[in-house]
Amino acid sequence: MLAVVVTAPGGPEVLALQEVPDPVAGPGQVVLAVAASAVNRADIMQRMGHYPPPPGAPDHPGLEASGTVVEVGEDVEGWAVGDEACALLAGGGYAEKVAVDAGQLLPVPEGVSLVDAAALPEVTCTVWSNVFMLAGLRPSETLLVHGGSSGIGTMAIQLARQVGATVAVTAGSAAKLAACEALGATILVNYREQDFVEVVREATGGRGADVVLDNMGAKYLGRNVDVLATAGRLVVIGLQGGTKAELDLGTLLRKRAAVLATTLRSRPAAEKATIVASVREHVWPLVADGVVRPVVHARIPLAEAARAHALVEASDHIGKVLLTV
Repeated sequence: MLAVVVTAPGGPEVLALQEVPDPVAGPGQVVLAVAASAVNRADIMQRMGHYPPPPGAPDHPGLEASGTVVEVGEDVEGWAVGDEACALLAGGGYAEKVAVDAGQLLPVPEGVSLVDAAALPEVTCTVWSNVFMLAGLRPSETLLVHGGSSGIGTMAIQLARQVGATVAVTAGSAAKLAACEALGATILVNYREQDFVEVVREATGGRGADVVLDNMGAKYLGRNVDVLATAGRLVVIGLQGGTKAELDLGTLLRKRAAVLATTLRSRPAAEKATIVASVREHVWPLVADGVVRPVVHARIPLAEAARAHALVEASDHIGKVLLTV
C-alpha cells in the first residue's frame, strides 16, 4: 500500500508517498481502508524528529483516520467488513490502510461524511478526557482554551457550551476570534495584543478560569496559574512553548488549585478504549444531533501531505486539515 513516510527529520519537504507493507489485523484488531486522516501538531513534531511513535505503532504518522472495515481479526465483536468507522490511532493514519484495536473505533456519526469523520477522533477524545473526565468541568464554570481556533479548540468550545460552561479563548487574529465566537465562546482574547489574565479576570468579575486547557506548556505556566480561580484546574496537553518553567507553589496552595498534564498517544490500549467508550456515550449523540460538529478547514490529497503540514505549521487554518485518500 501507499503511505506518507518521514524520509529524514526536517521540514514538510521530507514527507514522501512510498510503498510500505500492508497492515494485518491481529487479535482484537480491524483493518480500515482509509478514506481520510488528519494533520495534528504531534505529526509535525514527529516529522521534525521530536516525537517518535510508541512501540508497536507504524513509523508513518497519523493519529486518526476514517474509512471502511476490510478485515476483522480474532476476538472482535460488534464490527464487520463493510462497516464505516473512524479511529483513534497511535500512528499510521497517513496511508491507504491502517490496523487499529477495535476498542479505538467509533461509528461514523449520522450527518457526518466518511471523510469529515476523520476530523473527530483525536479532538473529541482529547477534549473529553481532559476537560471533562480529568478536570471535571461543570455547568456555570469558566473554561479558558488556548488556541481556540485549532481543531482541539473548536471542539472544546462546543462541548463546554453544551454543558453550560462559559468559554474564554485565546487566538492570534480577529478572524480566528470571530470563528470561536460563532461556536459559542464569549470571552475573546487576541494574545498578540492583550493579556489573557487581565481579560479573563475582568470578564469573570475577578474570579478567573475554573479550567484552563493549555497547549503551550512552559511559556504560559506562570500566567495560567495566575488566571486560575480558587480550586481551578490547569490541564497541559501540549508543549509548543517549551518544557521547563518555574512554578509558584504558594499561589497553587492559596488557590487550592491543581496542575495536570497528560498525553493521549502513548496510553495503554485499555485506557484509550475507556476514553473512546465514554466519547461514544456522551459526545457522539451531540454530533449526531448536529449541535456539535467537526470544523474542517481544508481537505488535501494524501500525496500533498507536505502542503498540509506547511498550512498547519503556519497556523493559517481554523479547525482541522484533512488528508484524503
